[in-house]
Amino acid sequence: MRVLVVTAVAAEAAAAVTDVTAREVPLPGGYVLTRTPAYDVLVGGVGPAAAAAATATALAVADTPYGLVVSAGIGGGFPPHAPVGSLVVSDSVVAADLGAETPDGYLPVDALGFGRTVHPSPAGLSALIAEAVGAVHAPVLTVSTVTGSTARAAELAARHPRAAAEAMEGFGVAEAAAAHGVPVVEIRAVSNAVGPRDRAAWRIGDALDALRRAFRRLVPVLQEQP
Repeated sequence: MRVLVVTAVAAEAAAAVTDVTAREVPLPGGYVLTRTPAYDVLVGGVGPAAAAAATATALAVADTPYGLVVSAGIGGGFPPHAPVGSLVVSDSVVAADLGAETPDGYLPVDALGFGRTVHPSPAGLSALIAEAVGAVHAPVLTVSTVTGSTARAAELAARHPRAAAEAMEGFGVAEAAAAHGVPVVEIRAVSNAVGPRDRAAWRIGDALDALRRAFRRLVPVLQEQP
């Protein structure tokens, strides 16, 4: 199975590229695909819109169809589900702030009659990946504004009690993949707790190391897929 891995930034892509034989392939729009024997890696940019545009480009020009898209990188973890340094693999990718504020509270866009806010990950494969890399298997939230307060963290946790992580790209990747009929899985290495913004407490290096280890363990799983 051919796999496309989409990250936001180059440091995450570097953690995902575990093969020294990787080579670069230019794509339209100025994107550069890093091709390895196990999967292709694309730096798509920060946020759901940039991620969707990059993913759609790679899927549209692929010479051989992809069987899976993986949104990967570091992100925030919801205590106690996902402590700093842990890994989360999606059972669903959720747009957590795509909707409207009303006098009665937040309404997701699908409740308004437009679009969708959830992309389920393939149950069997995502569970297999989670087991292989030692990850929590749970919803991953996509936000356009990273959580920076206790109140916001509590609000998201109340609406999505099973959510284990938040990041900024997964739903954009999932929307593009769905348009091409390709399933999506999100993998996040936790660099910080979702809540008050405290850069001194971030462990980005540790999270990138965890992401690197995850992709080493992921290769055999992907190679076994038809």
